[in-house]
Amino acid sequence: MAGGKLTPRQKMINLMYLVFIAMLALNMSKEVLSAFGLMNEKFETTNKASKSNNEKLLSLIDQKGTDNSGLYGPAKNAADKIAVISKDFNDYIETLKADATNGVEFDKKTGKLPYEAMDKGPHIDETWFKADGYSAKGNQIIAKINQYVADMKAAAVSQDGLAKNEDEKVSKKLATIVENLSATFNTADVKDGEGVTKKYLSYHFEHFPAIASLAKLSAWQNDIKKAEFDCYSSLLGGAALDAASMSNYTALVVLEKSAYFQGEAVKGKVVLGRYDENTKPTSFQGPGKIENGQAVISMTAGSIGEQNINGQFTFMEKGKSIPLKFEGKYVVIPRPNTANISADKMNVVYRGLPNPMTISFAGIGDNNVTANAPGLVKAGANGKYNLNPGSGEEVTVSVTGKMSDGKTVADKKVFRIKGIPAPQAAIGGTIGTQKGPKTRLQVSQITAVLPDFLYDLKFQVTEFVLKVPGQASIVVSGDRVNAQCVAALARASKGDQITISDVKTKIIGDGAAIKTKTAAPAIYEIQ
Repeated sequence: MAGGKLTPRQKMINLMYLVFIAMLALNMSKEVLSAFGLMNEKFETTNKASKSNNEKLLSLIDQKGTDNSGLYGPAKNAADKIAVISKDFNDYIETLKADATNGVEFDKKTGKLPYEAMDKGPHIDETWFKADGYSAKGNQIIAKINQYVADMKAAAVSQDGLAKNEDEKVSKKLATIVENLSATFNTADVKDGEGVTKKYLSYHFEHFPAIASLAKLSAWQNDIKKAEFDCYSSLLGGAALDAASMSNYTALVVLEKSAYFQGEAVKGKVVLGRYDENTKPTSFQGPGKIENGQAVISMTAGSIGEQNINGQFTFMEKGKSIPLKFEGKYVVIPRPNTANISADKMNVVYRGLPNPMTISFAGIGDNNVTANAPGLVKAGANGKYNLNPGSGEEVTVSVTGKMSDGKTVADKKVFRIKGIPAPQAAIGGTIGTQKGPKTRLQVSQITAVLPDFLYDLKFQVTEFVLKVPGQASIVVSGDRVNAQCVAALARASKGDQITISDVKTKIIGDGAAIKTKTAAPAIYEIQ
């Protein structure tokens, strides 16, 4: 029969024709003609069902190509070309079937063709053939068949994006389908059973009963629809396999958070993730943007402690928006812009004063840190406290922090408690020894100061003792010399050193309740 590699189905059809030819030699019966008619009906019924299935499959490919053009776009382009090529050739064969039924009328009772009367095929013999060759119509048919095979091969090649000048190469995914199609519609000359070489159309149609030619053309249409279905299935399955290929995946370590404390349990999982620039969401909500099929995060870290990060992808599937939410955690720790330097022997707080402190745990938010000590109170946000110690020589500050996994950490530090040191007496704002006339001392205010002290305390002098050499000491209330002091100064001589001692003070403002020590004396030399 036909040359080249044939499918089992094609072999069955050719065997049918061998039987048919044998029956012709035996003066074919009406039953055989009816059998061909019934076979034609089966083919046409199958073709209708195949058309519906192919349309559904093509619609699915088109939808996926619209939803994900990167992944399914090439398959959609090839499928659309194959659909047009298949329809054009199928419609052309439908016009050829009119040649087989030329001059034949449908039975009014049954609505079917009179199969038993279609034992001749004069119209095809007269219009397709001329002498020992083809007529113009016959040459057109051969050209249409060859063009169909060539167009299907080109559509298969375009699926892999090959250049036009490489049309001899066929996509690996569609190679078998095109190979079978080429064998089915091989228009080369054929040798019959007696070894006589005949033209392709002559071998299949010349001098055949019209009903046999009609069945043959319906079988061609069935071949077209089968090839169309196989191509769609291959294109759709090939794109799905590409999407599922392990070469598109990478193993990702996904931890519950991105920072851990020493000794803390590290929990997470290893998952397979796919980076595919062809998988593009229709929208993305989150701290970043889509690049090459993945969301690239770009944001500013929040406050210290554990923070959440979340968002949502939206993909199109079957014309509907499919949301895909994501959520993760990360831990913010303080930026190391200062060194932690401490003098171990200088851990001192002063009794009666609100000693300011900053208390925190690295990597734990202030809302999860608790500090306790006698006299310790919060002084605003961000770990600020004031410590006002009471009696005793030492005070212990205890701190606990609650980590993100629910566990707690604790630490403590001991501070020595010291009283406020004695201030120094000052005459006119000057401490120590100074010289001047009697008149300046008479109008100067006696004050007290704490040079180089950590706190800016203000002292008020309430009492002091003035001593002129050779005279009795004078106790003065307040912070200025009185009339008795002026009289004593009047008897002082040049070079005498006037002593201001036993200076009593009190603190104004913070620490007012503190009982202060007697201030160190001041000396004023008369000039």
